Amino acid sequence: MKYYNLKDNQEKVDFKTATIKGQGKDKGLFFPENIPQFEKDFISNLQQYSDQEIAYRCMRDFVGDEIPAEVLHDIVSETVSFDIPLKKISDSISVVELFHGPTLAFKDIGARFMSRCLSYFLKDNGKKVTVLVATSGDTGGAVAHGFYDLPGIDVVILYPKNRVSPVQEKQLTALGKNIYALELNGTFDDCQSLVKQAFSDEEINNRLFLTSANSINIARWLPQQIYYLLALKQWQVYEREAPVICVPSGNFGNICAGLLAHFRGLPAGHFIAACNANDIVPEYLKTNNLIPQKAIATLSNAMDVGDPSNFVRILELFGHQFNALQHKISGYSIDDQKTMNTIREVYEKYKYILDPHASVAFASMEQYLKENPGRKGFILGTAHPVKFPDAVENAIQTEIDIPEVLEDLMKKEKKTVEINSDFEELRRFLLHKK
Repeated sequence: MKYYNLKDNQEKVDFKTATIKGQGKDKGLFFPENIPQFEKDFISNLQQYSDQEIAYRCMRDFVGDEIPAEVLHDIVSETVSFDIPLKKISDSISVVELFHGPTLAFKDIGARFMSRCLSYFLKDNGKKVTVLVATSGDTGGAVAHGFYDLPGIDVVILYPKNRVSPVQEKQLTALGKNIYALELNGTFDDCQSLVKQAFSDEEINNRLFLTSANSINIARWLPQQIYYLLALKQWQVYEREAPVICVPSGNFGNICAGLLAHFRGLPAGHFIAACNANDIVPEYLKTNNLIPQKAIATLSNAMDVGDPSNFVRILELFGHQFNALQHKISGYSIDDQKTMNTIREVYEKYKYILDPHASVAFASMEQYLKENPGRKGFILGTAHPVKFPDAVENAIQTEIDIPEVLEDLMKKEKKTVEINSDFEELRRFLLHKK
């Protein structure tokens, strides 16, 4: 499998190179040269396969022979080594819980897969690698945990000051060792912009072996297809119709992975991009005008993105045909008041606790089902509610139990370096780590 640069399709690389480089020339994202199809019998009979085998079959065509089959089996087995259950909330809406991994967020899956691929590719390299990543919340913790204490790898995480939850901040700042957290005076878009500048900076790239662990990296993006298959495996036990799939969307890597799986043969009645007040894509779906905006801070902070990087991959999937894209995807924008109301109402009616991101998805799904009666589907539960205690506990008027995995972490000291939205400050840190 080859991957081409969406900004320069003459640049084509293999999976290993795309994983290590992160992005191509002119900050272009890599995209698979062809879309491998799932076998129909495989999709129709998912119950016959283990989760590990499903994950392996999902990823093998994208990796090719660059990782031996037995090693790839081990990598995907470790990637999905925790529960990913599909649970019914109401008669028409279910949730696939993606927060049972080590950092209680869906990013664990992509981060675990990428860290293990990168470790395999670099095991005989002898060079130290710097993984540079921007986070609006959960990516940082998942990447920090996935790469923690791995030999030959430093991780530098940029996150917007005062715009991540206390649990999210501890997960990306308390580990130390090879994990460096930069607290930026600005927005996630500012963090992402600085990361992209670093990848284009000649001096930094001459002196450092730099790669990314954001969903712009194919090794982070592609494995997110796996949990759509695992959700479908459970969905098929009690439903015949293809599900409507609603995805909390910020940087659009997650829904893009689901759409890629759909293009490969995964049944889906429709996709919903559930957004908060950052409504760039819902507006695009109405007007055919994609206009980046400055990010707005909301309760669902991981979705506070005003210029979603991965949307270009969605456009590529649909051949830049707006009508086809609009037919398959609906977009909704849910404000903070509706987010809080939905958390409270779902808890009172169904005794299920939504985090703010899942609440945005649930409210969007409800709106879509009102407009399209008789359909059913599932939302993606992307983070554990405990990561957003202020909002959730205020909504449900009940204290959330802290999972055991977080108790020790919350007692640890935060270790960060504060910087401004100034590329020279980032450059100095990367070159000197102080």
